[in-house]
Amino acid sequence: MSIAATPGVIAVGRGQGTPALQVDGLQSRYAKSLILAGIDLAVYAGEVAVVLGRNGAGKTTALRTIAGVHPAFAGRVFLKGREVTSVPPYRRVRAGLALVPSGARAFGPLPVEANLLLVRGRSQAGGKKWNLEGVYDLFPPLPNPTVMMLDEPSEGLAPVIVQTIGGLIGQLRQAGIAILLAEQNHHIAMRVADYCYFIEKGRIADGCRVQEARERDLVRRYLGV
Repeated sequence: MSIAATPGVIAVGRGQGTPALQVDGLQSRYAKSLILAGIDLAVYAGEVAVVLGRNGAGKTTALRTIAGVHPAFAGRVFLKGREVTSVPPYRRVRAGLALVPSGARAFGPLPVEANLLLVRGRSQAGGKKWNLEGVYDLFPPLPNPTVMMLDEPSEGLAPVIVQTIGGLIGQLRQAGIAILLAEQNHHIAMRVADYCYFIEKGRIADGCRVQEARERDLVRRYLGV
C-alpha cells in the first residue's frame, strides 16, 4: 500500500510542495557487493537535477534501482508523495516515471515502426509469426511522464547533437516535467541542470544548486577535473 512521503532536509528551499521524485536511503547490491550505500535525493516538477560522479560511483545503478529495474536492498522511493518502493517497473511507468537508458538501443533517425520491422524475425519458436498489430496490443500507448530519468544522454554523440539534447531537456523542464540526469559530461550537465548531486562510493556526498557547485569547485573535488 502506498503511504505519504515525509519531506526531508534535501527538500528545504527547493520547489513548491511535494517533490515529484523523492528517494530516501536507497541501497542496492550486485551479488554480495553493496553498490548503493544510501542514496537521498529529490527532484521537483519543472526542475532538472543531475547526479555527477566518477565511473563506477553508482550513477546508473541509482537510476535503475529507482525505476525498479534493479531491486532495492533497502530505502524508499516516492512518486508525487506516494511510495512505490515495492511496485514493479511497469506500474511505476504508469504512475509517470520514465527511464531512458544509456547507449544506442535503437536506430534513432527511424520511427518506432521501422525499428520493429528491422528486428522482426521470420518466426518465433514453434513457427508462430508476430505482426505489428500484436506488438501494439501488447504494449499500449504509455502515459506522459511526470518524472523522466536520463542515463548519460550525451554518451557517444557529436557536440552539435549534444547541444540539441540540451535544448530538448530545457523544453521538457518548461513543460513541468521533473528530470533526473546521470552524466559523465559535466559541461552539458551543469548548463542544463538546476541542482547537482555528487555521488561517491554509492552515497550522495554533496548536493546544492549549480551556481553554488561552481563557487565551491565541487566538480574538481569529486570528479578530479
